Amino acid sequence: MAPQAEVRQAQIGMIGLAVMGENLALNIARHGFPIAVFNRDTAKVDRFLRRAADHAQGREVIGTYSIEEFVRSLAAPRKIILLVKAGQAVDAVIGQLRPLLDAADIVIDGGNSYFVDTRRREADLRASGLNFIGSGVSGGEAGALWGPSLMPGGDRAAYEEVRPIWEAIAARVDDGPCVTYVGPDGAGHFVKMVHNGIEYGDMQLIAEAYDILRRALGIGAKELAGIFDRWNQGSLSSFLIEITAKIFKAVDPETGRPLVDLILDQAGQKGTGKWTAEVALDLGVPIPTIQAAIDARVLSSHRDERVEASRQLTGPAAARFDGDREALVDAVHDALYASKICSYAQGMNLIRQGSEKYGWGINLGEVSRIWKGGCIIRAQFLDKIKQAYQRRPDLPNLLLDPDFKAWMLEAQPRWRQAVTTAQSLGIPVAAMSASLAYFDTYRTAELPLNLTQAQRDFFGSHTYQRVDRPEAGFVHTEWEDLVKE
Repeated sequence: MAPQAEVRQAQIGMIGLAVMGENLALNIARHGFPIAVFNRDTAKVDRFLRRAADHAQGREVIGTYSIEEFVRSLAAPRKIILLVKAGQAVDAVIGQLRPLLDAADIVIDGGNSYFVDTRRREADLRASGLNFIGSGVSGGEAGALWGPSLMPGGDRAAYEEVRPIWEAIAARVDDGPCVTYVGPDGAGHFVKMVHNGIEYGDMQLIAEAYDILRRALGIGAKELAGIFDRWNQGSLSSFLIEITAKIFKAVDPETGRPLVDLILDQAGQKGTGKWTAEVALDLGVPIPTIQAAIDARVLSSHRDERVEASRQLTGPAAARFDGDREALVDAVHDALYASKICSYAQGMNLIRQGSEKYGWGINLGEVSRIWKGGCIIRAQFLDKIKQAYQRRPDLPNLLLDPDFKAWMLEAQPRWRQAVTTAQSLGIPVAAMSASLAYFDTYRTAELPLNLTQAQRDFFGSHTYQRVDRPEAGFVHTEWEDLVKE
């Protein structure tokens, strides 16, 4: 009898061969982990195998053409990554896989799924003896291929099965791979959601800095590239500042003009920012900078309406800043950095509150550490955030960390100068203004909300507390009886 051919099995599998799935699969193969791949459109499997061969990683890749063949190709316990569209597509693929899996097999959702869905899926599969990991993946196409930031959540023992692969493929910084076990069930996808909200804030703040420089000072793309290159050498050093400088250097080959000047001013969004805002409201965490960034994108989509409004609604007569040019550039730099600190403070507070509500035990210092490399919001100052939480794990707000507090207080005058200059010229700086208002509100011991409480009690008997008799608890007043004309 002729010997049977040996069945080749992979250590991990990938379902979904769009750009992120392809690149992450190549990353895994490049690090020596045999991977099986499957896509509903099997032509993509063939294209991927050719690409893998071109990258000299074909020997580590097994192409499969049915879900059954895919599952058979995996060594136990099976580890399966899903990189498909968030929502119903994830549930549909899980439904196909489920009858083919054995107890202790692990399904990993690497997409931008809503953490509530991840909690539901994890509980449902756990009841059947299966493991589900929701892993945030940040870094875009290049990050997926060469080293992303990874935010896995789910059963700790299941993550330990995956950990050698995740640590191998993650970006690396001075203090290790940019991956950590975030916490149970939906913790990983919650952190990725907030990461994306912070990303919204970062991008809007950079756009507003650009707008002040071009409109208040008339600075063109070439000079802007130099300014952002310079900023990227200091406290603002980050991936987004780096690519912004590169964007300003790009010249349209057809017109010879800076390409950025030819791009329509309508920004898109995929939903994670909206989730962040909704969850922040649910948890009672103020995130005004992130909310302003979301609102700015929504307003940008109403372009025809804005163009018509620009013809009817006039602003300040002055169109340009007539003061010290370099001083304003420096002020915009400091306003950007200070506003960025406020945005991260809001995001980290949201993660902390989510962790407390769901019992996840998220380590904010570790979250800051894994964002230092690979991800879209990677930035030099994340190391300062990590250190802040190492000094005080229960830090209530980044603004109270001694290092950040000292910097904010020193930069405060220039921050205010940039914002007030923009406002005086009619330049919208929604996110910078929101950050400054957040800072001012947080540092104010007595807010005017005593009047708000009085109004609520007047029209709705909602009660209030007295500052002179706190032991009385909540009280109500018949206000009309006290009114003296």
